[in-house]
Amino acid sequence: MKHFAVTLAVAALWASAATAQQTFGDNECTEDCSGHKAGYEWAEENDISDAADCTSNSQSFNEGCETYTEDPYRGADEDDDGNDIDD
Repeated sequence: MKHFAVTLAVAALWASAATAQQTFGDNECTEDCSGHKAGYEWAEENDISDAADCTSNSQSFNEGCETYTEDPYRGADEDDDGNDIDD
């Protein structure tokens, strides 16, 4: 019984780690962080320095834009864990 409980606890921890949400600039990504990447790149291309200028119809785009204003050196190609973001 004790072995079963330990196995169950380990399985639960593994499952929660496997389903951990991807983040970009401490913002949760809905799917693959591509919206955050697009917003960050747009802000970079347009030299946006004020988060108030990050106003689109997309929350993830806005969050990516805001991330650029907070940290213009982080880059847009990886999520917060260093995983590549596909285009």
